[in-house]
Amino acid sequence: MFILSFCVLFWTFVAINGEKHSLTYIYTAFSHPVKLPGIHEFTAMGLLDNRMIDYYDSSVQKKIPKQDWMKERLQQEYWDKGTQSRQSKQQWFKVNIDILINRMRQTSNDTHVLQWMHGCEGEEDEQGNLQFKRGMDMYNYDGDDFLAFDDKHQVWVAAADAAFPTKRKWDDVTALKDYTKGYLEKECMEWMKTFLSYSKQQLRNASPPDVYIFAKKAKESSNIVLTCLATGFYPKDITLNIRRDGRVLTKDDGVMSSGVRPNHDETFQRTDYVEILRSDSANYTCEIIHPASDMHVVKTWDHHLPPVDKNNLGLYVGIVIGLLVLILGSIIVFLVKNPGIFRLKYQPTKNKDPEDVNSGPKFEIPLTKEDKNSGSSLNSNDSAIGGCN
Repeated sequence: MFILSFCVLFWTFVAINGEKHSLTYIYTAFSHPVKLPGIHEFTAMGLLDNRMIDYYDSSVQKKIPKQDWMKERLQQEYWDKGTQSRQSKQQWFKVNIDILINRMRQTSNDTHVLQWMHGCEGEEDEQGNLQFKRGMDMYNYDGDDFLAFDDKHQVWVAAADAAFPTKRKWDDVTALKDYTKGYLEKECMEWMKTFLSYSKQQLRNASPPDVYIFAKKAKESSNIVLTCLATGFYPKDITLNIRRDGRVLTKDDGVMSSGVRPNHDETFQRTDYVEILRSDSANYTCEIIHPASDMHVVKTWDHHLPPVDKNNLGLYVGIVIGLLVLILGSIIVFLVKNPGIFRLKYQPTKNKDPEDVNSGPKFEIPLTKEDKNSGSSLNSNDSAIGGCN
C-alpha cells in the first residue's frame, strides 16, 4: 500500500505537456532503519517536471545536486543551508512518527512510514510567462492520506480521524496558513522559474553524442572485441548499454568501460566494450541515453568482422612447422644411435598361403610397457514550513 501511494504521489504532478511545469519536494521517513539495499530511514528529493534535481538521505547526510546545471549554477552556500534544513527535517519526522504511533496506539516494533510532499504547478502563457495553477502540501501515513492543505480556502483538511487533532491545531495558527499559501503561490513559483531558466539554458547548450558500434581484433584470433562508442556529447551525464538479444550485458558478462572522458573541445566521450566469439551470431545493439539533449538511440551491430591477422597466422604456421622439424630430427638421431631397435626376422615359406607368395619379410617393432598394459600412453529552498531546504 505504501509503495502504491508513493507512486501515486510521485506521478500525480508530472508535467502534462510542454507548457505545464511542476516543482515538488518529497520526504519519506521510516520509524526505524529498514535493512534493505537502497532504502534509507529518511530520504528527501526535489523534482522539476518529474526529474530529480537534488537528493538527501540519512546515510549520506548531505543535500547533493542531481543535475549538472544545479551544481554549476547554485553556490555552495545553497547546498550547505539545504543540508542543515534537511537534517532538521529528519529530526522533525522522527519526533512526529513517534507522536502518531502513540496517538494511533500502534506498536513501535512494526515499521511505520510518514511522507510529506509539497510544491507548485504552473503553466506558461503565449508570451512565455509562468502562471500559478495550483499548490500542494500533503501528508501520508502508512500508505494512506492523512492531512492536506486547501490552498484556495486556506484550511487544513483531515483525511483520517487521527489527523483531526493536528488539523485543529494548525488551523488556529494563522501565520502558518499564511506562510504556506505564500510559499506555494509565490516562493515556490519563483524557484521554479529560476530552475527552469537554468535547465533550459543547459538544454540549449546541450550537444548529443555521435554513436558507433564496431568490432576490433582481440588477442585471441577466435574472439573479437565489440565496442560501443559515444562521443561529442555535453553535458557528461549519459547512459550506455550493450545488449545481446535484448539483454543488457554487465560486468559479470565481461563488459568493460572507459568511463566518461573529456574531449579536446569541452565535450565528452565514453567507450564500453566486451570480448565475444568471432562466430557469435546473436543480435548486438548499443543503447545511448543522453537526457540533456533528449536523445535515446539504439544502434545495431552489422556483424562486420575485422580481418584475421595474416602475420599472426604465418607465425602460428611457422611455429607448427618448426616443431615438426624438431620432432623429426629427434627421431632420426634416435634411430642412428639405436640401429638394432628394429630386428629383421625371416619367415620361412613353408606352409605359406599361396596368395602371400610375393609378401616380403615382416618387421617386428617391440611394444613399450605402456602399450602392453593399456594400449596407449596418452592420457533550498524548498520548505513549506521550516525555512530553506
